[in-house]
Amino acid sequence: MLFLHDVWVNWFEGEENGYNVCHFHEWRKEDVVELLDQVPLLYVDPLLFHYIENDLMELPQSLMNDVYQKAYVRKNHERVQLEYCFVATDGKGIIAIDTIGYSVPIRKSRLIPRQEHLVFDMIAEQEIMKYEFSKTQMENKEYHILSPEPELMNGLTRKERQLKQILFMALDHLYNSSNPAEVRYWYTEWNPSQYNHIQQLAFEDVWDKLYNEIKHGWSEKHFQLCENMIKGQPFFEKLWEIEQGSKV
Repeated sequence: MLFLHDVWVNWFEGEENGYNVCHFHEWRKEDVVELLDQVPLLYVDPLLFHYIENDLMELPQSLMNDVYQKAYVRKNHERVQLEYCFVATDGKGIIAIDTIGYSVPIRKSRLIPRQEHLVFDMIAEQEIMKYEFSKTQMENKEYHILSPEPELMNGLTRKERQLKQILFMALDHLYNSSNPAEVRYWYTEWNPSQYNHIQQLAFEDVWDKLYNEIKHGWSEKHFQLCENMIKGQPFFEKLWEIEQGSKV
């Protein structure tokens, strides 16, 4: 088995989608970075890599057995053993995983560029490791407003992705209110030229139009709508405040 040493990781916990596991250039000063003293490196096929990177499903038992207690983290100059921690690559992408004792990839991290280059060098002459897993679970994955399709987040910065997710949460809250007057108001804020038309539409139709027009990209118009929608809602305002205080 291959091993990496002195690996810096920035764990993102409970992230279902790989686009929320930030690459090194998006790491922030306030992020908590750990040093893995030793960690197994697995060269896996692209389907399994995608399954690990973009889901929170059960990992193959044979993979779990292979990495069991073979990783160590440095904490206060001590070497602490981790139950199930590893780095996986399909030859294109790379992701570090710590299950924190469970059988699903709870914590995920990218690597720093120097270690990414090392991973690709190490697997250059290696064979892919075969692990059986349920492809049906991966094929049945459903995206929704609180877990958007990757294409809706592609090309956005970390801050833009976070703000867009706050906007989607506010839209979901709006949908659950089932208030036709409120949804017409916010759609008019977004697209004033449609004011007369939407007065004739049912709640569902107006909400669908609003969501379908908002879901692509990120702009100053999105920013303003989100800022206005969350006013007076303490939970959303707190998330907004945290994100506005961040640099990336």
